[in-house]
Amino acid sequence: MKLNWKAVGFLGIILLLWYAIVSLQIVSPALFPGPIAVVIAGISWFNSGVLVQDVFISTWRLVAGLMIGASLGIFLGLAMGRILFLEETAAPFLHILRAFPPVAIIPLIIVWLGIGDVAKIFSIAFAVFFPLWISTLIGVKSIPKEYLRVSTLFSKRPLKTMTKVIIPASMPFLVNGMRIAIAMGFIMIFVSELAGASSGLGYFIAAAQIVYRVDQMVAGLIVLGLLSFLTDYVFVYFSRKAFPWVTTQ
Repeated sequence: MKLNWKAVGFLGIILLLWYAIVSLQIVSPALFPGPIAVVIAGISWFNSGVLVQDVFISTWRLVAGLMIGASLGIFLGLAMGRILFLEETAAPFLHILRAFPPVAIIPLIIVWLGIGDVAKIFSIAFAVFFPLWISTLIGVKSIPKEYLRVSTLFSKRPLKTMTKVIIPASMPFLVNGMRIAIAMGFIMIFVSELAGASSGLGYFIAAAQIVYRVDQMVAGLIVLGLLSFLTDYVFVYFSRKAFPWVTTQ
């Protein structure tokens, strides 16, 4: 992907406005620290060694939750897209669950699974499951019937039809669903680490809030946002390489 200079320019304007607001003391620096204070807080966080540790812990929780939720979502989406009985029986229940805000189930997950990594990974898996499930299901349902008929003429094996026709044709939906799932995963890793965690980016931000270090809070949010942006960027880059027929923004 090419560098978007318009976006870079817009970001520069935002930084200048941010610096001007703080320099003119329009808002108290204690409530709205300037970019220099945030950078200093970030450097201190990095030099302490905690930044790398927090990023690593949050990332592995995210990856574990994504792998579990995405695998189940894609599998059920493919199965329900091909088996009408399964769709008619399971889809209504899953649609009801899909209506629940993922953040709202965190208290229940804590009661069931405690406050350890298992609870956080389960929270992420729950949140990312539904975007992948519904995207895959819609992708399979949108495949023209002619494609499937032609496929059965050349091969009677369902597995070959799945790997050569259904999955490639559904890939645009899967890729876009995965991008939504990644965004949901970052939301859930942040929220889940606010409750009962002792490490991670969410915990760092919550700990900074307790001691009223707004500069550290902003630094933590910026790191979380950059990590989310870079993850999406890398995913889109490799998706275009692996699946050139898929269009992504």
